[in-house]
Amino acid sequence: MLAKRSILARLLAVAMAGCVLMAPTGPAVAKATSDPQPYVKYYVVAAQYQGQPESLTAIARRFLGSGERSAEIYHLNTGRVQPDGSRLTDPGSLKAGWQLVLPWDAAGEGVKYGQLPTGKRPTPSARPSGGPDPTPKAVSPSPNPSPTRTGGSPRPGATGPKCTATTGSSSRSDWAQLRMAADSAWTLTRGNGVKVAVVDTGVDASVQQLSGRVAVGADVTVGNGRGDTDCLGSGTAMAGIIAGDSSVDGSPVGIAPDATILPVRVVRGSGAARAADAANAIEVAVSAGASVVAVGSHVDLGDPAVASSVATALDHDVLLVAGAPTRAVTPPSPAGRSGGGALLFTGGVGAGDQLAEQYVQGAVEVVAPGVDVASLGVGGGKAVSNTGTEFAVAFVAGQAALIRAAQPDLTAAQVKERIRSTADAIGTAPDAKYGSGMINPAASVSVAVDDRNQVASQQQGSTGAALAVILGIALLCGVAVVFGLRLRRRRFAG
Repeated sequence: MLAKRSILARLLAVAMAGCVLMAPTGPAVAKATSDPQPYVKYYVVAAQYQGQPESLTAIARRFLGSGERSAEIYHLNTGRVQPDGSRLTDPGSLKAGWQLVLPWDAAGEGVKYGQLPTGKRPTPSARPSGGPDPTPKAVSPSPNPSPTRTGGSPRPGATGPKCTATTGSSSRSDWAQLRMAADSAWTLTRGNGVKVAVVDTGVDASVQQLSGRVAVGADVTVGNGRGDTDCLGSGTAMAGIIAGDSSVDGSPVGIAPDATILPVRVVRGSGAARAADAANAIEVAVSAGASVVAVGSHVDLGDPAVASSVATALDHDVLLVAGAPTRAVTPPSPAGRSGGGALLFTGGVGAGDQLAEQYVQGAVEVVAPGVDVASLGVGGGKAVSNTGTEFAVAFVAGQAALIRAAQPDLTAAQVKERIRSTADAIGTAPDAKYGSGMINPAASVSVAVDDRNQVASQQQGSTGAALAVILGIALLCGVAVVFGLRLRRRRFAG
């Protein structure tokens, strides 16, 4: 199945269209939370432009700088019902009065920003030759951008994400990063060369602390979009925990700041992802070369379609990190005989080791910070606190990136074993609530630590070698004694 979808994976990773909705900041937040309509950049098609009929190519050239980007506009609007009840089916045929949603970076005279007009049909007119540029000016980021899961489900047939911004908690604590002490491992590794997929809401690549660390990714909810934008925020927060870099405002640094994030958007609103999207997202992540996959809380591993994709992924050398189940599920196993991959169930805890959720007894394999965790929000700004199992998943995924960079010869199963064997026990390990205990990134990449089986083998080999040396010495001593006695007898006989 994975091989059959490899072409789709590559197509999804191509930058066809950006996330056209940006979470409102500053004064726009209050309006967005009370109005279900999203904020977008759009253009109302005029009767003509400079005496010529309107076309997607001409519009893309004016507002995006290249006529080749007309495909992005087409994919953002195909299927949308226009004010006159018709739909865009022919890129070369536009009607006056149509409202075209534009990519987030569109700019120029005639570009509007806000909610799409509803009700009365807009009156088409020729584009004015003068007047102020209606493109919105940059808005100062809110001091409390929301990295929490919010928003409503997308409307049927919608082509853009439906975002409803809320205010996250500005009361932050760095207890999680202090307890992880990942900087102790950075003399050995910072995760360089490891690609970590974040299967969640996308990742805001414009955040300064993630600059240069986020790939284009994919948006499986539309089939041809990119994943490097985020309206809801949980994916950006996860990426910050994994690979966020230091910044002047004191934002927490990620566990593996040199790792590369591959964002795969699986939802555009709150709630669970569609089973087909979640299953496709996991296969896209594996096909795109991620060796660590962080699965967000929007994905239901208990769904048969998702479990099937996980089983296929386990046939590859990939470590999937997912939240421990809160209801009974059957863990997927490799679809083939080779295996090699591994699935690691993670639980979230707070500073006092309180659980983030009521996990199934015995399902948690390791725990990581998941309550009152500081990370990045969409649009930049100050870090805020988050609570949820997906943030614990991010910490473990970051640790896995450190291990894979430091020990590239280890299989995914060995990486999982290393994470578990180096965890700090909480209670009696393994514990029904905490599994092997709290992860320890620094210990897991220490050169003195190795796979348990390999350590045991080395110890047995060392013991055998030492015994052989002792026996050899004893044999030599015995020969020397016998030779000495014979020599002494000859002297007496003479």
